[in-house]
Amino acid sequence: MQAHVRALLGLFSVLLFASFADADRIRTATFNCSLNRQQAGQLAEDLSGGRDPQAKAVAEIIQRVRPDVLLLNEFDFDPQADSIRLFQEQYLAVSQADQPPVSYPYFYTAPVNTGVASGADLNRDGRIEGAEDAFGFGQFPGQYGMVLLSKFPIRKKNIRTFQRFLWKDLPDAMLPDDASTEAPADWYTPEALMRFRLSSKSHWDIPVDIHGTIIHFLAAHPTPPVFDGSEDRNGRRNHDEICFWTDYLTPDKGRVIYDDQNHFGGLPPEAHFVILGDMNSDPRDGDGLHDAIAAILKHPRVQETRPASKGAEEAAQQGSVNAGHTGPAQLDTYLAPPGRAPGNLRLDYVLPSRSLAVIKTGVFWPETIDPLSRLTAGPPYVSSDHRMVYVDLEIPK
Repeated sequence: MQAHVRALLGLFSVLLFASFADADRIRTATFNCSLNRQQAGQLAEDLSGGRDPQAKAVAEIIQRVRPDVLLLNEFDFDPQADSIRLFQEQYLAVSQADQPPVSYPYFYTAPVNTGVASGADLNRDGRIEGAEDAFGFGQFPGQYGMVLLSKFPIRKKNIRTFQRFLWKDLPDAMLPDDASTEAPADWYTPEALMRFRLSSKSHWDIPVDIHGTIIHFLAAHPTPPVFDGSEDRNGRRNHDEICFWTDYLTPDKGRVIYDDQNHFGGLPPEAHFVILGDMNSDPRDGDGLHDAIAAILKHPRVQETRPASKGAEEAAQQGSVNAGHTGPAQLDTYLAPPGRAPGNLRLDYVLPSRSLAVIKTGVFWPETIDPLSRLTAGPPYVSSDHRMVYVDLEIPK
């Protein structure tokens, strides 16, 4: 009997070793690249010809970090995907500063809520028009959009989008309140709440096939928790946009979530995943309700990664606002203008499931003595006010 048990344990060890020996290693990253413009079609115009200096800097950063799967936040959406094709063909596929070109055979982009008219007076200024009355703040539909680039096949038929999920339908939604009335959660009218979408851009569940293993890339870009009043409508929305992923990963809450095809349910408990994006929330500093991002970092299915950089630590020494922060400066991913609130913050995240082994983490933020700091200089920002965050993962077969 003991010999039989030893034989089984030996076989298990061989299989376990073989599974890790055969594992793939990939680098996944998120980058708020600030490739947004003030008018529809302007980004495609700027990118045409391959000479836009900001796009060249963004492309060089991508070529240096070389992620296998990359989410770009604040990349304007256009229905024909002209902008992302131009960026791929005339920037990523062209050597920047002698870097090898990089190719992403697969990409996904889709409409977002920014600039889409809500038909309601959301900011209560007496008008039903403009960027603040759109489902997400934007001068035109698609401003501040998102793109996922991948070297591996994207299972497009299995993508779930949650662009039209209503805020009021989120479990324990923190709807804003009008303090001048006795009724709770009444900043928005009942009619507005019947159409108000939770996501300021969108929430995406994008399955990517990495040599037979499906990884769900959960992408979003919650609204900044500022530009409002005492009702804290943007702060509360940011909180609940982050809470969406917490609920999506929690079976008893995920069952009430519905996607744009009206299919209900969260992410299956056995699924591998990576949450990534600019969450516009620091766990300790700046504006916003910090418990939402803290909850996702502590979720039992999530690995908190702590990508750091010397550049962030150096930048935190500039400006009095940063001196009052309590979070680790080396984890910052956003560079504020010197001396201006809220200071530098940790806003961008790559958070894999516990089923994936983390090999390495990093943030592209060179110190000023590094010649590559020319790519992260500003303001005015050469590339973006955010930094690329990346995590290397071991993917089991």
